[in-house]
Amino acid sequence: MTAAGITTRELNRALLARQGLLEPIDDSVPGVLARVGAVQAQSWPAVPVAVWTRTADLAPEAFLGAVERGELLLATLLRGTLHVVAAEQYPVYAAVTALTGAADWRRKTEGPAPLMDRLLAELREHTAERARTADEVCAFIEAFLERHPDATTDEEIAFQRQYKWRPFRGVPAFVRAPADGKWGAKAPEALRAAPPAAEDRDAALAEVIRAHLRAFGPAAADDVATWIGHRPPPVRDALAGMDDLVTFSEDGRRVLYDLPDAPRPDADAPAPVKLLPAFDSTLLAYRSTHRERILPASHKDVVYAKSNLQIKPTFLVDGLVAGTWAIAVKRRVATVALRPLEKLSATDREALEAEAVRLARFAQPEAKDHAVVVEEG
Repeated sequence: MTAAGITTRELNRALLARQGLLEPIDDSVPGVLARVGAVQAQSWPAVPVAVWTRTADLAPEAFLGAVERGELLLATLLRGTLHVVAAEQYPVYAAVTALTGAADWRRKTEGPAPLMDRLLAELREHTAERARTADEVCAFIEAFLERHPDATTDEEIAFQRQYKWRPFRGVPAFVRAPADGKWGAKAPEALRAAPPAAEDRDAALAEVIRAHLRAFGPAAADDVATWIGHRPPPVRDALAGMDDLVTFSEDGRRVLYDLPDAPRPDADAPAPVKLLPAFDSTLLAYRSTHRERILPASHKDVVYAKSNLQIKPTFLVDGLVAGTWAIAVKRRVATVALRPLEKLSATDREALEAEAVRLARFAQPEAKDHAVVVEEG
């Protein structure tokens, strides 16, 4: 395979362009999600910030309006982790989640479980008209097991009960939604029946791979596999079967695939400062040993908190992670604390402070004032 060379800096600019981090994305909220890919929602307040930083002048109520209208869906998807996706893309993400095994609720059993499949179908009917609270879902499950005590093993039941049936509830057959219909500052626990997964899993895998390239490319097979939580060989085979892709060589080491018409700006394209939320997709879309296009190796251990598996909110200078940030409200003043990991120029510092004030106003619109502090190391 003949592949053109591409530099780390060129990969950086390609990523920024696709993620709305060079030029803001001018689209609806679901349109933004369709372009930048599934957004990890382990931290619910991080999701609207992820949309905000990729757009221009997003109103604080725009994100919640989109989820309330069902234009965005929240569910356990890629890598068995909560994600928000555009509703139109949900069927393929759900199919790929099943393909990778992340949708398997079994923890102490394996193989066919026809009665549990029946329970799943009946629970989908029960949640079709309105979202049901976690307690209501657990009660429904327990009532079914009273009628069908041999549905699964005692060991499986004991394990599931220990976790309030969370593994069984956390499958893409359901989406999260508030039982009272009111979305707020916390991710809802109630469940509603999800749109059906795409039936052709191979076609769904191809579509999700293309979604990854559209959002994060150029990328290697193991990058895509890491993102979707799959084994590299099936992803590599799928990529090999896409004869319309272009390829690049990353410093002569790895073959990277891309969509032919995807943006790949010049390496010297100017990049504005940006604030990224916790668990931002740009820091998760590649194999952990190949994230230098956005995260300098010297900052990796600061950004990734191994003790609790957190990925901190970060800020970008010239397209690269240059520090972390946090926001707190005290006495009705919302303050963003910027923590540089390297020396900032006066120009970059001024731009970061201005962007941080914008973020504070977006994230805490009810605060009486908004401020920024730079915590020098």
